[in-house]
Amino acid sequence: MRVRCSMRALALAAVVLVCAVGSARADEWSVIGQKTLKSTDASAEVTAEGGKLLKEDIEKTKISVEGADVEISKVVLHWNNRPDDTISNVGVVKSGGETAPKDAPGRETALKGVTVQYKILNNAPSATLKVWGYD
Repeated sequence: MRVRCSMRALALAAVVLVCAVGSARADEWSVIGQKTLKSTDASAEVTAEGGKLLKEDIEKTKISVEGADVEISKVVLHWNNRPDDTISNVGVVKSGGETAPKDAPGRETALKGVTVQYKILNNAPSATLKVWGYD
């Protein structure tokens, strides 16, 4: 009798552990798009190929920069079936830094693309911009 009860408790504990690990992995930041920024350009658009969505069911998004400091003057988030969000005067994002997260305009929304107006600082020839999604 005690063995049977112990087996049930062990099985229940295993199910709870698997569910907890699965849900913890689902809620994390991941790169959903990236683009190499050139100092000769003033803006860049990050979109998925073939008109597909960058990412479905995201709760938040943010941008990070690598390779050079970048002054971002405007970011437009293009949502699927929602109005675009425009963020002005983001400021300077240092190399290796990121912007503050921006909530999606609903519980979970699909992102079609991101347009960024920028200026690369300190005469750097290029930088890499990454768009992150939290789901």
